[in-house]
Amino acid sequence: MEHYPVMLNESLDWLNVRPDGVFLDATAGLGNHSRAIAERLVTGRLVMHDRDGESLEQARGFTADYADRITPVRGRFSELRQTLDRLGLSKVDGLLADLGVSRPQLTASERGFSFMNDGPLDMRMSREENVETAADLVNFSSEEELARIIRDLGEERGNGRKLARALIRARPILTTGQLARAVMSSAGPRTGPLHPGTKVFMALRLAVNSELEEVEALVRMLPSVVASGGRAVVISFHSLEDRLVKQGFLTHARGGRARILTKHVVRPSEVEVRTNAASRSAKLRAIEIV
Repeated sequence: MEHYPVMLNESLDWLNVRPDGVFLDATAGLGNHSRAIAERLVTGRLVMHDRDGESLEQARGFTADYADRITPVRGRFSELRQTLDRLGLSKVDGLLADLGVSRPQLTASERGFSFMNDGPLDMRMSREENVETAADLVNFSSEEELARIIRDLGEERGNGRKLARALIRARPILTTGQLARAVMSSAGPRTGPLHPGTKVFMALRLAVNSELEEVEALVRMLPSVVASGGRAVVISFHSLEDRLVKQGFLTHARGGRARILTKHVVRPSEVEVRTNAASRSAKLRAIEIV
């Protein structure tokens, strides 16, 4: 299945790639943005970073033509400062982070991210990390904790408790199909554009991977990893992420550490949305470190 990088041209424009600069793609995914950045480098260097080692290997293959200017490295956002230290880099001239889940993660049934394909209920961004899976959360959390996760991370304000109770009743839940059926037993048949399980699956994924905490860490550390005059470009896909990015950028700007470049959030063009429906919820924000 073909994968389309979201807002590729906009990302590169706001990142302001220089041929001799050092850049960091914090979410390499399959390597689409990384390849486009590397194509513009001459004497510069790209750190191609991703939490998912499996995706990183695919990105290495896709960017093999530019391997002489790319350094692939696996890790979390919260570890970026240590990662750059290990690579002997003080700061980078630009950072790009596309916070979307990669297509292989969503479509590979064994990764357990989607209700579209039945598979083990995993949802870990990196199967190399020894963290709780979604199955662990669903089967061993209290009703109160599940309700909180669904309410706060899934933004399911009205039915959080009801859905949590349905999951408790359906235990053990070991596959994505079982989880989807448990949700539908409580939520009822689909009545709008969203599948009833969408918010629950998103909430569990965010919880398993501590995604909001990682995004918050990334935004907070930007002045310590991006050089003065360098830029940070972040693409988010739901309101919880975008709120953290917006607030973090404002905090840096008010503290005199950055200048906000995107007065208004940048959205994909109508043409891109028609070509790639997954881009429709994307929001791009950019700052320049000062």
